[in-house]
Amino acid sequence: MTRLIAGFAGSQTLAVPRTGTRPTSDRVREAVYSALEARDAVDDARILDLYAGSGALGLEAASRGARLVTLVEKNGDAAAVCRRNAEAVIRAAPKSARPQIGVTTQPVQSFLDASRAEFDVVFVDPPYDLGETELEHNLAALAPLLAEDAIVIVERSSRSPEPRWPAGIELDRRRNYGETVLWWAQPAEPSQPE
Repeated sequence: MTRLIAGFAGSQTLAVPRTGTRPTSDRVREAVYSALEARDAVDDARILDLYAGSGALGLEAASRGARLVTLVEKNGDAAAVCRRNAEAVIRAAPKSARPQIGVTTQPVQSFLDASRAEFDVVFVDPPYDLGETELEHNLAALAPLLAEDAIVIVERSSRSPEPRWPAGIELDRRRNYGETVLWWAQPAEPSQPE
């Protein structure tokens, strides 16, 4: 069972797709949000949740005060679960603080290639069997969509190599949680002319 941890929808139970997804554990989500809140990165933020599954990562942000959450999930059944979970979170929100939550069923790469939006926090939680080259293409398309102080969190198997960071994104830190590793990244500082 997956639940939101905190915020106005804290303890809200979320539906989880029957197959094809690997929900982020409560322990990992709690660690992620503890670190994000220490950076004051969630309140009023624009959140992008790629390979959303149930939408738990992005919806946790909505519950904690994010202004806009976009869930990208190409699997139709999982996207339907995201929509139901998003509706439940919106119903739980105070009328004065209802977040905007959108769900798209586009493939991640197509969404990123077409988007002109800017995001403050991005979760990239692909299936563990997603190839490193495809992940690299995702990150390259994501780079121009990042706000100046954006945070990118890539969740992978601890057996996966470090993602290949494209121009525009650089590694901040790595955190291991058993079989899961989180790669925290940020927009790269522009290179100075020599």
